[in-house]
Amino acid sequence: DCKPLLTKLMDSGQPVCLPVVIGDEEPLELRLWENGQPLYPSGFGTLAPEATAPIVEPDVVVIPLLAFDKLGTRLGYGKGYYDRTLAGLSRAPLLVGYAFAGQELDFIPREAHDMPLDLLVTEAGVKKFSAA
Repeated sequence: DCKPLLTKLMDSGQPVCLPVVIGDEEPLELRLWENGQPLYPSGFGTLAPEATAPIVEPDVVVIPLLAFDKLGTRLGYGKGYYDRTLAGLSRAPLLVGYAFAGQELDFIPREAHDMPLDLLVTEAGVKKFSAA
């Protein structure tokens, strides 16, 4: 659940954008969520800013995931939304995985389009991955 993290970031004055699913084969729209602005359900149990919220390219992307390995390879939920979104950005953001330590696997095959994580945050702490 990313809500506590998002709340802490918002409370600290850090700009936050939220992913919005536009279509099954489309990249996510990353919309700015400004303090006090309402959110609406946008599928997959997520909430999103309204359609008029500015679309932004973040410096940091926090990615919830299904599993990760010691090399920073991540396994998402199988729809490829983050892969398509990250590939379409004009610059590579810092990629931070958000998971439980128990979600670590020994090895996850990495395809050419898979961007490895830079950092991983779990209840056990923060892990930094070296560039591969």
